[in-house]
Amino acid sequence: MKQVDIFTDGACKHNPGPGGWAAILRMGAHEKELTGGEPETTNNRMEMTAVLRGLAALKEPCAVTIHTDSRYVIDGMTRWICGWQKRGWVNAAKKPVANADLWRELIAAARPHKVRWEWVKGHSGHPENERADALASAEAARIAAGNA
Repeated sequence: MKQVDIFTDGACKHNPGPGGWAAILRMGAHEKELTGGEPETTNNRMEMTAVLRGLAALKEPCAVTIHTDSRYVIDGMTRWICGWQKRGWVNAAKKPVANADLWRELIAAARPHKVRWEWVKGHSGHPENERADALASAEAARIAAGNA
């Protein structure tokens, strides 16, 4: 099984507002950068979309390490998701789960892979996290400037 590292980040100018996401895929010496954004979104949605697009880019089942500074994404996928599913996509406060559409897509995108989640402290000098942050921020700025 191929080993792939995916470094992700999301950014939002205002929250909600114009947002961007970035995923850097690395397999051995090969790297690929993916970026995108939306005119009206949230930071959490961009963090989730970065992981989703990174996983969706894989052509076959892989052993994947997701490197992200988003506790929301990691905790959602490793701690909260089972309870949400059991309760019919209602959270512990008995409210509809925010971003349920993306959580469902993430579950499906992760299913073929062996995924390991690694939290990276944001803005701490981690080279790939800094690069993903710069790419996501540039996408958010591009969209905010009306260049969608």
